[in-house]
Amino acid sequence: MVSSNNPFLQMFARSPFKPMQEHIAKAQECAIELVPFFEAVMADDWDKAKIIQQKIAVLEGDADAMKKEIRQNLPKSIFLPVPRTDLLEVLRMQDKIANRAKDISGVMLGRKMSVPSIIQSDMTEYVRVALATSEQALTALNELDELVNSGFGGHEINVIEKMIDKLDALEHRTDEHERAIRAKLFSIEKELPPIDVMFLYQVITQIGDLADRAQQVGSRLQLLVAR
Repeated sequence: MVSSNNPFLQMFARSPFKPMQEHIAKAQECAIELVPFFEAVMADDWDKAKIIQQKIAVLEGDADAMKKEIRQNLPKSIFLPVPRTDLLEVLRMQDKIANRAKDISGVMLGRKMSVPSIIQSDMTEYVRVALATSEQALTALNELDELVNSGFGGHEINVIEKMIDKLDALEHRTDEHERAIRAKLFSIEKELPPIDVMFLYQVITQIGDLADRAQQVGSRLQLLVAR
């Protein structure tokens, strides 16, 4: 039997969504470190990039530990306002946000990948828009307490639906940035070592996937609201 002193059970007692909110906040804390990481990479400051990558790895590990605790302690025998399986699916998507941040920083540091000057400003904006998408997923999830307290009332549903609409718009903007940066990289790829180009495309894909996962969190929340 799980002790009543378990901090995750205490969070569930306060709110069925509190541990989920804590987890996505940790995932976003991890992902947001990509901003200074890319700044260090573009400045060719690999010592600083290494320090930031290590911080990302620690935060991703914290998020992963939280995910496991939530899975183990998500109540089975008490009433939840939404299906347990849906909460677990949201949790899985949230965790991918932190995973992608670790993947991106890990491969770039491991290969000491430089970003061609012609796409540096595009890459910076691309990363920022992707992270704005995951930040919006966090904001939407934090509204769920009010939704439950209102008995899934109309006003709160409208608030969350507007947040999810904004989340979808941000993810769409991320897609547009991804297409633009891919086109620009394609225009110069013959001037670059083929292996470097391959890994640059991989990083571009993973940044887009980070935003996709955040958007999927919103899609799942929309289903919860609809129920």
